[in-house]
Amino acid sequence: MEVTAQMVKDLRGMTGAGIMDCKEALREKDGDLEEAKRFLREKGLSSAAKKSGREASDGLVESEVNPDSRSGVLVEVNCETDFVAKTEDFKALVKSALRHVTENGGKSLPPNPGGEALQEKVAEAIAKLGENILISRGERYEIPDGQAGAVCSYIHPGGAVGVLVELRCASDGVAGQDAFAEMAKDLAMHIAASGPKYLSSDLVPESEIESERAILMAQSKDTGKPENIIAKIVDGRIKKYLKEVCLMDQPFVKDSDQTIQVLLEARSKELGEELEVFQFARFQRGELTAQEEAE
Repeated sequence: MEVTAQMVKDLRGMTGAGIMDCKEALREKDGDLEEAKRFLREKGLSSAAKKSGREASDGLVESEVNPDSRSGVLVEVNCETDFVAKTEDFKALVKSALRHVTENGGKSLPPNPGGEALQEKVAEAIAKLGENILISRGERYEIPDGQAGAVCSYIHPGGAVGVLVELRCASDGVAGQDAFAEMAKDLAMHIAASGPKYLSSDLVPESEIESERAILMAQSKDTGKPENIIAKIVDGRIKKYLKEVCLMDQPFVKDSDQTIQVLLEARSKELGEELEVFQFARFQRGELTAQEEAE
């Protein structure tokens, strides 16, 4: 069957694939548009498998918060270059990832069960854009019924860093105040800038503390100081380390004279209710790739 220019145009409109790929698919499937579309999808999956080993450390971190501020999602989608990250096709894939996490949660992302339809979109994007693309991670927060609070997000310009934070209080009246929303926004911006790993020191795994202690002890052995003095120095450095990695102990980026804990207590007093940072997520573009390389 002869493949006409209109048939190629129609298939390109349906799939976004290149002209030569569309011609090949139509010839292979005797002009059947649906079969040609399926052929291109299968070709995309094959292409995705070939490109899966290539480093994808660029891309975008993006968020979406419900208008009522009771739920929100954060995703990271990676590609190989910032050129592809700026394309409308890549941005459309990021939006699809946001919708998927909103509906199914972050643990459903491909290759986990539940993300098959989204993985097809990834394969199609790889076939069209010619780069390895992967949806690295996603998170969804939602204030449960009967609880008061807000979910807030912050995306650093360029999509390099994104934060999702859940701030809770005792009543919807306080949660609806501008001062409460401002506190949530301040927290999100602070987390983006300061990069805490944990909410508070009691959540830091003992194994991590002991690993840090072992490193500090090894570094201090060559100082010639007595063991008891070295132990005190290491204890002091461990305390400093915990202040660096724990949100509640970090100096507030807008006012380094007060910690986040002190700031939260002050805002709680102003609003007449205790405010609680329930949880937060911070995604830095390419961070997972860097960790994999280190391992």
